[in-house]
Amino acid sequence: MNPEDLRLLLTREMPFGKHKGMVIADLSGNYLNWFAREGFPPGEIGRLLQLMHEIDHNGLTYLLDPLRTKV
Repeated sequence: MNPEDLRLLLTREMPFGKHKGMVIADLSGNYLNWFAREGFPPGEIGRLLQLMHEIDHNGLTYLLDPLRTKV
């Protein structure tokens, strides 16, 4: 993982779907789980969704809190 990816989780918005315009770090666990079951999209968005799913699934979302104030 590239440390820059953590910043991208807090700044990159979903470009499509039900949650279009929502920052990836704010997506619900259920939505991330859906992608894990159905498949992540290709490219950067898919990579970031997969990373956010891992963070959420392992209960590590609190690690993003200190970064939120810097974004």
